[in-house]
Amino acid sequence: MAKETINLLVKGGAATAGPPLGPALSGKGINIGQVVKDINDKTKGLAGMDVPVKVIVNSEAKSYEITVGLPPTSALLKKEAGAEKGSGLAGTKPAGALKIEHIIGIAETKTDAMLGKTLKARVKEIIGTCVSLGMHVEGKPAKAVMKELESGVYDSKIKAKKITLTAEENSAWESEKQTAIRQAEQLEKAAAAAVAAAQAATSTPAEGAASAEGAKAEEKKPAEKEKKAEKKK
Repeated sequence: MAKETINLLVKGGAATAGPPLGPALSGKGINIGQVVKDINDKTKGLAGMDVPVKVIVNSEAKSYEITVGLPPTSALLKKEAGAEKGSGLAGTKPAGALKIEHIIGIAETKTDAMLGKTLKARVKEIIGTCVSLGMHVEGKPAKAVMKELESGVYDSKIKAKKITLTAEENSAWESEKQTAIRQAEQLEKAAAAAVAAAQAATSTPAEGAASAEGAKAEEKKPAEKEKKAEKKK
C-alpha cells in the first residue's frame, strides 16, 4: 500500500481547506472537507493554539488516519485557567479555576493519548492533574471534585460530552476565578508576614542591644545641645 505522511500545523478547531491543508491533500483521492472536519473535531479543545497534526494518507485505499500532537495535560489546564504555573502549594493555594466542561473538553481532545478507556476515566485522570497543580474545579479544590465525580455528580455532563458553558455558567466561572485569585493573594501575604516575623525573631541579642543603644544616643543628643547652649550663656 502507498502511504504518505503529511505533517501540518493548524489552529485548534479552526482548520480550513485553504493552505496549508488543502494544497497538501490535493490529488490524494480523499475527501478534503471530511479531513478538515475530522481535524477540527479532534482539536476543538485546543482553540487558539497551534497544533501539530499528521495526516497519514493511503492513496490506494483512498483512506486516511489523523494523529494530533498534543501538549501535556498540565499545559492545557493552565491555558484554560489562564495560569502561568501551578500553585506550588497544592491543596492550600489555588493556581486557577476551571469548570467541569473544561475538563471534559481536554479529555475529549486527548482521547488518543490517555490510558482511560472511557470518557469518565479520562476526566478522572485530568482531575488528578488538577489536584497536583492546585487547580480549583467548580469553585472547590480538585480533590473534593474527584469524590463528586466518583459518586456520579457529573455523569450527565460527561455522557452528553458537554464542553461549552452557558452564560450563567460562564458568569459563575468568572466569579470562581476571582475567588481563587483572592485566596492566592491572601496566602502570599500571610506567607510574607510569617517570613518577616521569623526574621525578626531570629535577630541576635547584640543587634537588639545595638539598636537600643542607638535609640538612647539619639535621645541624648538634644539634651547635650541644650547643656552646651547654657554654658555659652
